[in-house]
Amino acid sequence: MTTRIDVTGVIDNGRLCPYHWLIIALCAMCLIMDGFDVQAMGYVAAVVIREWGIAKELLAPVFGAGLFGMLVGSLTLSTLADRIGRRPVVIGATLFFSACMLGTGFAHSIPELIGWRFAAGLGLACIMPNAMALTGEYSPRRIPVMLMMLVSCGYVLGAAVGGLITAAMIPALGWRSVFLAGGAIPLGLGMLMWLALPESIQFLIFRQRGDSRVRRSLARVSPATPFPEDAQFVMDEQEPVGVPFIELFKDGRARATLLLWLINFANLLAMYFLSNWLPTVMRDAGHSASLAVLAGTTLWGGGLIGTLALGRIIDRIGFTRVLVTAFLVAGVTTAAIGNPMVTASPVAVLVSIGLTGFAIIGGQPALNVLAAMYYPTSLRATGIGWSLGIGRVGSVIGPVVGGALLHLQWSSSVLFLAAAVPALVSVAGVVGIHFSGGVYAVERPAGTASLDC
Repeated sequence: MTTRIDVTGVIDNGRLCPYHWLIIALCAMCLIMDGFDVQAMGYVAAVVIREWGIAKELLAPVFGAGLFGMLVGSLTLSTLADRIGRRPVVIGATLFFSACMLGTGFAHSIPELIGWRFAAGLGLACIMPNAMALTGEYSPRRIPVMLMMLVSCGYVLGAAVGGLITAAMIPALGWRSVFLAGGAIPLGLGMLMWLALPESIQFLIFRQRGDSRVRRSLARVSPATPFPEDAQFVMDEQEPVGVPFIELFKDGRARATLLLWLINFANLLAMYFLSNWLPTVMRDAGHSASLAVLAGTTLWGGGLIGTLALGRIIDRIGFTRVLVTAFLVAGVTTAAIGNPMVTASPVAVLVSIGLTGFAIIGGQPALNVLAAMYYPTSLRATGIGWSLGIGRVGSVIGPVVGGALLHLQWSSSVLFLAAAVPALVSVAGVVGIHFSGGVYAVERPAGTASLDC
């Protein structure tokens, strides 16, 4: 008699072992380069403006181009991984945006920068959804949020450390060196992933890519479990037969899908408004150049701490309470950044910026994880991709609106009051998902996973 093995059960009940950490490390490294790339233009903007002798408002389309590329890529390419696999899409996207980073380093005009940033955005759009999906599909049931948030730290770490690296490289090597180095590293990473990154086991079963590949991956995930040669590997999910995008709105998923889009739109609007223009606004408010750069690094450093902390808390008490609290805090602290009493103290303003990063930037990976856990395997990359894709509309609008408001010479206090509004929209969206039943589908009981094989 053929032995039937439930793949989901083997993964859910497994313990973390070196194979898990290999997958986590590779996915995290992808996101480190993703975060570094997204923020690189913001960090070199002041130098480019001075070197080329242009008005700062002219760089707004450059910021927007990369984000618009990510928007287009998320909406058009997100379904690709649910059809051909996570592995080829992640590797291909990494190599592609590596080439685009190198091209950015050789740009000599605003139109060239816009073209290269748009192309890089297309590649970057494929990395986050698939790195999250692949991590989630290999995660034990007890700590999926913590592991996916851990991988997401790569994005925040890349953005935060990018400021420190950029500050060291530009005086010695010029702003172009930032993009040349940022292109060479993912080129090597793509080669490493081609050798070591596995395909999703669940995807292999859905697409009937061979039991031998499934057996090898499962044996590395759970080395203590025997897998007979005649074993039949099965899952408790059925693959939808319709168009993946349309499936996002079936089986009671429509309301949660739309609310996820709304929250991502609001949060990414605030996140990219702050990350792109915060150093400039701080400088215009009379702070030193070093404090202005430190403000951007503090924002992302707070986001890194938030990402690490929120994942573990969500695994224990669930998404709703954590995200509602985080976005309420974000509303208060974002408004406080522009308050004259806070601005007068460098320590107070940096604390406010750090808390804002903790809540807004730390909350974004939690939203990605929420989408990853809400949608079934066959829709996971599509669900995350479209959620991020609609959110990218906000990320495109944020920097452009920021540039327009700066041109109108809005005061910093009014600017940051406006930037606080999206956080309150996010609060309403999370509450809406909760009462629609969307969060109940992904909340997990508290538990502690063993960290050894």
